[in-house]
Amino acid sequence: MAPSELPEHVTIREVCLRDGLQIEDPIPLSAKLELLEAVVATGVREVEATAFVSPSKVPALADAAALAAELPRLRQTHGVEFSALVAGPGGAGRAIAAGIGSIEYVVSAADGHSQANVGRSTADSTHLIADIARIAHENGATIEVIIATAWDCPFDGPTDPRRVLEIATAAVEIGADRVAIADTIGTTTPRRVTALIERLRPVIGDVPLGAHFHNTRGAGLASAWAAVAAGVRRLDASVGGLGGCPFAPGASGNIATEDLVYMLRDSDIGVDVDLQAAIHAADVARKAVGHELPSALLRAGDRILS
Repeated sequence: MAPSELPEHVTIREVCLRDGLQIEDPIPLSAKLELLEAVVATGVREVEATAFVSPSKVPALADAAALAAELPRLRQTHGVEFSALVAGPGGAGRAIAAGIGSIEYVVSAADGHSQANVGRSTADSTHLIADIARIAHENGATIEVIIATAWDCPFDGPTDPRRVLEIATAAVEIGADRVAIADTIGTTTPRRVTALIERLRPVIGDVPLGAHFHNTRGAGLASAWAAVAAGVRRLDASVGGLGGCPFAPGASGNIATEDLVYMLRDSDIGVDVDLQAAIHAADVARKAVGHELPSALLRAGDRILS
């Protein structure tokens, strides 16, 4: 796609409350709410708020229902759409009962990561899409199928693109509202991003395609740019670059929201997120978890001095 065809706007979904915190030691609900307030103050329109998964596996998100109870207030005052990740039909039911209207279900394209993440094969996880979609749609919610380890797996090595296409095909046939591809361990590069998206386009048709990148090996922003140039209009990011997968060795560092906003803004691509507010939210995240974060903008600031 030529530069003249770049979009006027890209939607950023903030994932620090779920993907960002899942590898951290648990923090109090009050600290999460302070971070959430800082996040919604950035102007972001979509926030992944939590996950309804096993508390024993992901203790940092054990308070999912309590956090969800606070979301209607923020939805009403800020107009934000909140989503939650689930690992199976049981989690989907709990999310719906907690008032979540947008559900994300992850299917790993690699069996090794799928077994480590949810204790079942890729095929078994794919078969569950139908049950989760039914639970969501019968209750007026939407479902997004996120395809993890879309490029590489820490256990199985490079992912065969045909496995990604098979999951995407099943998701679309079952009626998923959105599909996303995730670079779970931060290994992909722009060329590989473009190649996979080109193969996915005929499969998903008009179903919106999102992308989720980690900056583990320094190519996260470049990969995000390649995705946008290839037609993706929805990107995940986490303030401060907080986060990673607890079930994928070596996975760390989501692309930082403020770094992504900086790149898109200076490329004349509109976003809903205010850069200075995002830098502030990253600082709130840093204080909440008690350690430094990899964000470049948190360290260096904007080039435009206010």
